[in-house]
Amino acid sequence: MSDNPLGVDPPARPELRKTLSVLDGVAVAASSTAATTSIGIGLGVTAGVVGPHLPAIMLLAFLPVLGIAGACTRLNRVEPNAGNGYVWVGRSLSPWLGFTVGWVNFVASVAFLAYTTAVTGSAVLQLAAEAGLHRIGSLTLDAGSTAQTTAVGIVVLVAVTLTAVTGVRTAARLQTWLLVLEYAVLLGFCGYGIARGTHPFSPSWFDPFAIPSATALAQGLLLSVFCYWGFEAAFTVNEEVRDPRDASRAGLITLVTMLGLFLLGSVAFQRVLSEEELAGHGAVGLAYFGDRLAAQPLAALPLVALMFSAVASLQAGVIPAARGMFAMSRDRTLGPVWSKVSPRYGTPATGTLLTGALAAAVAVGALVIPRLADMITATVNAVGIVVALSYALIALAAAVRFRSLLRQDRWQGVRAVVPPTLSAFALLGLGGYLCWSFAASADHFEVGADNGWFLLCMPLVMIASGFAVAAWAKWVRRSPYFRTGEGTDADSPRLLTTSN
Repeated sequence: MSDNPLGVDPPARPELRKTLSVLDGVAVAASSTAATTSIGIGLGVTAGVVGPHLPAIMLLAFLPVLGIAGACTRLNRVEPNAGNGYVWVGRSLSPWLGFTVGWVNFVASVAFLAYTTAVTGSAVLQLAAEAGLHRIGSLTLDAGSTAQTTAVGIVVLVAVTLTAVTGVRTAARLQTWLLVLEYAVLLGFCGYGIARGTHPFSPSWFDPFAIPSATALAQGLLLSVFCYWGFEAAFTVNEEVRDPRDASRAGLITLVTMLGLFLLGSVAFQRVLSEEELAGHGAVGLAYFGDRLAAQPLAALPLVALMFSAVASLQAGVIPAARGMFAMSRDRTLGPVWSKVSPRYGTPATGTLLTGALAAAVAVGALVIPRLADMITATVNAVGIVVALSYALIALAAAVRFRSLLRQDRWQGVRAVVPPTLSAFALLGLGGYLCWSFAASADHFEVGADNGWFLLCMPLVMIASGFAVAAWAKWVRRSPYFRTGEGTDADSPRLLTTSN
């Protein structure tokens, strides 16, 4: 009997257009990781914890993240899917855990987009001031004004979101040019700083045993792991690369590149700045670094690089978030609006616009609702817990998925199972330590971004809301995902191929 007796074609599955190369994947992942932002903001903060041992902590944090990258690479090889962690964890561990991974990553991405919107606007206004533009009509420009920085940032967010709608290839080309300019400035200043710095090089900078205490080591590792967050964005476009293996190559290339840049930046900073200067300037360390090395206008170039990094990071944040929701909607765990694909561009255009709109709405809401601003800041500050949990679950999913290799080829099995398992337990331990430190840092609950109990509540609320939405998907939407944990096969749609 015919499988289609009525002769009616079944409804087409959502389909994405395969146009990306390895270089495009690297551009998306590198922009999401935002090396210049991590160096400009993260190194100073981390130095305040570990002292003059930034290279050591960056190398040490690289090891568990490398284990996660290996797990993602193996999983992507056997099951390339835009949902990546959502699908991989759902199949190997539990649909509930898989849905939670996809959900918390989206919520964290929206919070970060809202936060980065103001950061981007601040960088633009600071550059305008450096260029001598202090007024537009009767409006006095002020980089310290939250309203102005948010408004400028939203304009940038709208622009990069529209670019992302027209195709990842277009977005990747923009990101590539931004990265080239950003890295040229970063490499130039860091190289010059290493050559001309006045503080003598010390091998102890690379010695993790010289870090002052176990507490400083744990806190430094958490901050450093967070700096690497974003490399997995390469795997969210694995249905849009011409060969799924290109997504794996892009992720690994990005991760190794980030390690090189972080080591270069940390050595350069410590050659030019004293420990007190580096820790004291914290989030404005890159601007201070530029001022120490050059006079204006050259000293403003690091700020230009920071702005490019923030703009690229905004766009790179929209792209993976929309792809994750696309995969979840395709499995009927979310509404169909997220899986609508533009017939013109071959992208989840509606979901991309919704992601940008949600981030803009949250950013605007933070202006008029002070408590919402506290919630966004707390989410950003506590996101290390979510990142550690998400990475650990993906690593455990890989260990479970490939454990049978231990019986077939012991060496291959050890390579496939042991590194992700060790990485998972290391990250779960770090995440648990962060939870404990938040809980121990306060003796009462208060809605404020500096209250430990409130910081701890934000990731818990994210996880709890994920379980609530998952329950709706299972019992109301009756998504097949919760029966098998398997996502829609990425190869089931007829994927469109273009030559551009």
